[in-house]
Amino acid sequence: QIALDILKKGGNAIDAAIAANAALGLMEPTGNGIGGDLFAIIWDAKTQKLYGLNASGRSPKSLTLEYFKQNGYSKVPSHGPLSVSVPGCVDGWFEMHKKFGSMKMTDILKPAIDYAREGFPVSELIAYYWNSNSRFLKDFDGFKEIYMPNGNAPQKGEIFKNPYLANTLEKIAIGGRDVFYKGEIAKKIDEYMKRQGGFLSYDDLASHTSEWIEPVSTNYRGYDVWELPPNGQGIAALQILNILEQYDIASMGFGSAEYLHVLIEAKKLAFEDRAKYYADPAFANVPVEQLISKEYALKRKELINPNRAARAFTPGELEQGNTIYMTVADQYGNMVSLIQSNYRGMGSGMTPEGLGFVIQDRGEMFTLEEGHANCFASGKRPFHTIIPAFITKDGKPFMSFGVMGGAMQPQGHVQIVVNMIDFGMNLQEAGDAPRMQHLGSSEPTGEKMTDGGTLVLESGFDYEVIRELMKKGHKIAYDLGGYGGYQAILWDEKNGVYFGASESRKDGQAAGY
Repeated sequence: QIALDILKKGGNAIDAAIAANAALGLMEPTGNGIGGDLFAIIWDAKTQKLYGLNASGRSPKSLTLEYFKQNGYSKVPSHGPLSVSVPGCVDGWFEMHKKFGSMKMTDILKPAIDYAREGFPVSELIAYYWNSNSRFLKDFDGFKEIYMPNGNAPQKGEIFKNPYLANTLEKIAIGGRDVFYKGEIAKKIDEYMKRQGGFLSYDDLASHTSEWIEPVSTNYRGYDVWELPPNGQGIAALQILNILEQYDIASMGFGSAEYLHVLIEAKKLAFEDRAKYYADPAFANVPVEQLISKEYALKRKELINPNRAARAFTPGELEQGNTIYMTVADQYGNMVSLIQSNYRGMGSGMTPEGLGFVIQDRGEMFTLEEGHANCFASGKRPFHTIIPAFITKDGKPFMSFGVMGGAMQPQGHVQIVVNMIDFGMNLQEAGDAPRMQHLGSSEPTGEKMTDGGTLVLESGFDYEVIRELMKKGHKIAYDLGGYGGYQAILWDEKNGVYFGASESRKDGQAAGY
């Protein structure tokens, strides 16, 4: 609703996306906020071009791999001061606004500021996540004061206020991004982290920059599917699609054992490369062009046994050279695909006094394995799971979409694309259809797949199909959640209208005016 109000006032899709993101950081701190990172793909109607934004932060410059080794760490902790990296969200907003925005930032952030002061009712799903996160974050300094003001996490329907965040957003709106990265907010973060025994410093914040990058694509049956290159995992979706394109997926039928088997095996192959190669390109030569090439996919496809699930794959030999998703489109033809996250739920637990937000724990996504592309280093961006997506057809915008949810994201992107292009589903049907998720692949944090992993299925798949998959050697599990959260906008050029889609797996809706 906030995004729609911005559009009604004459703002564009970029203004609306920033306004909605600010409000979501307040209302859904269980997944995102100004202590996290941001990625976006933007279709600019004026230049008729796609732009990619990597607004992810780097590890503290004073924290070293040697520190972890000397203190007996085998992995980066999930919470606490060692898991944090520079929050990139606010800089991302201002980069987007500087390049494409039309309204004043004070007007864009005003709705979130007002809700932070006046309060809002907590939804049932967010109350559940809030309560589960609070159990293991409540003992970190500052967390209870902001997120458990009455001693407990807010319950469903309870009015929650965050006046500290209101003040922080107001300072940012008036003073710009430098207030956050070079002003009093940066100083407070620095002081807090020192008290916690952390390493994130004023200098880390002051030297932070986002990066405008070129989105990369593969053509899938006439449609160009766009993702952002590493340090994110977006190209895994492109790798999977390149393998699937070599099969007659449409004739297999949605939900068939034949289709699901090929999809799972293609995912396993792509995730082996994801585990080995995906990292900050400033520190590792990531062979993106080779990884997303059709020639490479042909070689990888030959490793798939149509009758048997693989227990392990090796990555290709190449020359090495909880989250929220939203999409907005406006009357001018601009479209924004934006994803933003703290990483693990409510982040690290590090909650600087008086600021109203928690800092992300994205540093957990590094490995401590020396020589690995994603090995921890000072001032390095960790591997990222959050990925926005976009589809063009004949050089024109077709669809802006995303599926939130960790390693589910590229798997979700692929299933949406295949549902629409191969199985002929419409925008809403593509999201409502039951999904699968394969777990247990090798990871950029060092874990290796040795047992084939586990196929987790949403309700709705035929039992005979499940039996057939088990015969092929797939381990099957069932889960009510964990299949992501899909949002999409499709541009119907013929009729000059937008179609929107959302789904019931998460709090979200498609809205227009």
